[in-house]
Amino acid sequence: MSYKIIRTDEYFRKLKKFLKKHPESLGRYIKTIELLEINPFHPSLRLHKLQGKLRIYHSVSINMKYRVVIDFVIKEKEIILIDIGNHSEVY
Repeated sequence: MSYKIIRTDEYFRKLKKFLKKHPESLGRYIKTIELLEINPFHPSLRLHKLQGKLRIYHSVSINMKYRVVIDFVIKEKEIILIDIGNHSEVY
């Protein structure tokens, strides 16, 4: 059973800005989201819980440089995309 990916309008704005700045990341981003939908625990995503003010969220890696912050609701099988960018932009 796959997870439902939820994309808010705010996230779409952030994604559009991110992809405009980093168009070379589009293919890797798509693969990341597809894998997230199938298996968010896949080792290549490097899923981890955040700390500090973002401690209610998790993060997955697009690559070694870019991350997607997610609200990970396991009980409901939903993943809400929150933010995208490099380490200093999203944390």
